Amino acid sequence: MALKNYRTLAKPAVAEFTERKSRFIASVRPVANEAEALDFIAQIRSKYYDATHNVHAYIMRENNIQRYSDDGEPNGTAGIPVLEVMRKENICDAVVVITRYFGGIMLGAGGLVRAYGSACKMGIDESTIVERVLCDVFEITTDYNMLGKLQYYINENGFILENTEYLQEVKLTLLSEEQYSQKLVQDITELTNAQARCKNAGKKFIDKPLHRY
Repeated sequence: MALKNYRTLAKPAVAEFTERKSRFIASVRPVANEAEALDFIAQIRSKYYDATHNVHAYIMRENNIQRYSDDGEPNGTAGIPVLEVMRKENICDAVVVITRYFGGIMLGAGGLVRAYGSACKMGIDESTIVERVLCDVFEITTDYNMLGKLQYYINENGFILENTEYLQEVKLTLLSEEQYSQKLVQDITELTNAQARCKNAGKKFIDKPLHRY
């Protein structure tokens, strides 16, 4: 599968609210694969073993895997609403488990759909969504005379300086979003009169906050 940018959750999070005496707890987290998602679901089921329901949904980027469970709630009133919120937010490599402690008052099908969807949205908002951006990793080797000039250029242009090694020469490891990589190489060549050596050392994902307007 070709690597590309995608949206996921920033961190594990928990959100909770009460609807007509039923307690809903949303537990969410980013995951790297389906095995991690299933393990998280098992952990939440164990933690809230006495709950009336532990509804879940997850979406994996690889092979576009999408799974859900109503866990005993009426068909289509729990797992699907959770999955639909995840789809609407366009997130993947993420799992959501909504725990319900029944409060004695029936919510009806429409009430369940709204409650589970709201719980999922609250959990996602508590975690926050990030854009996982694919970057090129560059190793730039230069003499000490060029270091200040390069550091200024990197800071001014928003590249991420990951590491600096001070040896006989200086080696800078930095990250560039793919669309800026060609310009980076050209600028460094011109800036140093081709004295600095710029090597592409692979690719790496970084997380950027998602800006909402």
